[in-house]
Amino acid sequence: MSTLDMSVTPLREVNVTLQEAAKSQSNNAYEITNPRGSHAVAVGLDGPLSVTVKGSTGYYCAGMNKLATIRVEGSTGPGVAENMMSGEVVIEGDASQYAGATGRGGLLNIKGNASSRCGISMKGIDIVVHGNIGHMSAFMAQKGNLVVLGDAGDALGDSLYEARLFVRGTVKSLGADCIEKEMRPEHIEILQELLARAGADAKPEEFKRYGSARRLYNFNIDHADEY
Repeated sequence: MSTLDMSVTPLREVNVTLQEAAKSQSNNAYEITNPRGSHAVAVGLDGPLSVTVKGSTGYYCAGMNKLATIRVEGSTGPGVAENMMSGEVVIEGDASQYAGATGRGGLLNIKGNASSRCGISMKGIDIVVHGNIGHMSAFMAQKGNLVVLGDAGDALGDSLYEARLFVRGTVKSLGADCIEKEMRPEHIEILQELLARAGADAKPEEFKRYGSARRLYNFNIDHADEY
């Protein structure tokens, strides 16, 4: 495993090194030490690389990830795994606002809590949060799965499209056009697979599913107050 020490190596050099290694399809492993809350660590990786960040990071860590596996042994600032395409991002601590925003694929595995707007505008990503999530999570979520082992804040799933939301704890309130839905066998199967991938100690039967009521797809004067 190669080590990049951010107390002596500038952020730009760290990211260039990782990006070039990812492009080479080398399957190499890197360890980043002394991140000291730096922003945009390990962004834009486009290949099967393994990266372990030994500490907490600032905003947009692991953004635009593709194929790489990135593990943060700490917490992350806003926008972790933003616009993620594939691969896996694991956060051992907590994640700040809009974790996994606009993500299109891959797995974002948050072992702690996530703040507000988790999974905003998600477009195919799978997000598993072992703790709680904040308000307006999955706002305008279009596709993918958001799994929450704890509780959800206000306005969950506001204006969402076809994403599936699974919450084991309580939901403070549902957003516009978000309703509780039946847990059918295919949803139990999807959830079971996601929990296993994330190493989550929970049973699918403990969760409730939420999704779109599909009332806002086309303008209807009877629902004008919800737009």
